[in-house]
Amino acid sequence: QVQLVESGGGSVQAGGSLRLSCAASRFISANNCMAWFRQAPGKEREGVAAISTGAGRTYYADSVKGRFTISQDNAKNTAYLQMDSLKPGDTAMYYCAAKSSLCYGLNGLNKNTYTYWAQGTHVTVSS
Repeated sequence: QVQLVESGGGSVQAGGSLRLSCAASRFISANNCMAWFRQAPGKEREGVAAISTGAGRTYYADSVKGRFTISQDNAKNTAYLQMDSLKPGDTAMYYCAAKSSLCYGLNGLNKNTYTYWAQGTHVTVSS
């Protein structure tokens, strides 16, 4: 079993930045996919960004394109989500997820396809 430990959440003002980290307890797979999802109170959990290691591709929700950047350090079994130009609408609980397979297109942002999940970290953006 793989455990994901997430960190980096906090409170910032609109326009600020945060960097989330997601570390896996062990090597997952040579070809894997790691992603972030977020959920605001009363709303459905939605995909934010995903990275397919073997294919070297990244995927982003339209709402965060140009502002968020997902990356992965395979040697450290860790993924990162750099969030810039944060908006109040980005306020939510952010969850890191991973699976031992590649992801392509919409598959990368589909929460039902992921096997491992982190505990989540709060992100609050004030205006």
